[in-house]
Amino acid sequence: MMKKNIKIQNSIRKYVTIFGGVVLVALAISVFYTPNKIVSGGVSGIATILYHTLGIQPGISFAVINIVLLLLAFRSIGRDFVKNTIIGSALLSVLVQLFTYIPPLTHDVLLASVFGAVLYGAGIGLTLIEGGSTGGTDILSRLVQKSCPQVKIGNLLLVVDTFVILLSLITFRTIDLALYGILALFLASFSINLLMSKLNVSKLALVVTDKGQEIARKLVTSSPRGVTIIDSVGAYTMEKNHVLICALKENELPVFQREILKIDSQAFIIFSESQQIVGNGFRVYK
Repeated sequence: MMKKNIKIQNSIRKYVTIFGGVVLVALAISVFYTPNKIVSGGVSGIATILYHTLGIQPGISFAVINIVLLLLAFRSIGRDFVKNTIIGSALLSVLVQLFTYIPPLTHDVLLASVFGAVLYGAGIGLTLIEGGSTGGTDILSRLVQKSCPQVKIGNLLLVVDTFVILLSLITFRTIDLALYGILALFLASFSINLLMSKLNVSKLALVVTDKGQEIARKLVTSSPRGVTIIDSVGAYTMEKNHVLICALKENELPVFQREILKIDSQAFIIFSESQQIVGNGFRVYK
């Protein structure tokens, strides 16, 4: 019963996170990018160009482009990927169209580029960490990777984004807008990478104590983390003690430290940063 409840909670958290990520992406496009003609590549850039040249609403552009790509993906990649993408891309199309009724927050292109890129990157990052997809270049990259596995996805996306930005330069004939698009693309990529790296960072705790077994029992019974005990000898006193090793999330540190000091106020605790921990209770975000 408990496992079932945890599974339900994880599913709810997953879809709430994906929804929040899509909302941020839609806000970035509708409130910052499109009104200020900022083209940072991808489907959002194409939608912005079509809106300002042909008057096609961004939500419609997103829907049509994603439908075409999904049909191709359905034949080339399979149903599972299409099913996982339909919800995110459909939701994004609806929200982009809905948020067009919100007045632009700024007409300063630099501010729109910066804040739009941060929102966009954070939204894409939140969607990716839960295995979601907003469609667009995600679908295109899978299609190319399927037929040409030797092509690196990062290089492909760079080519696509560069092409779209060049198209915006030809369309709007303003070098400043193209440069702002490049700035937005860089900042969005930086936001995604920063979010992913922060989520992968955990803490490694080393505890030197002569009450190792007692502390280990307490930690194991009061937290979801495991503890490894290593027998050790103090070099100065030559007395036997223990070194406890435990991997933790950052928000677990205060309770962890408090529980140890309750048992051994003289314990020596070292917290170090770990870039990535793989194993039970820890997820790797890519």
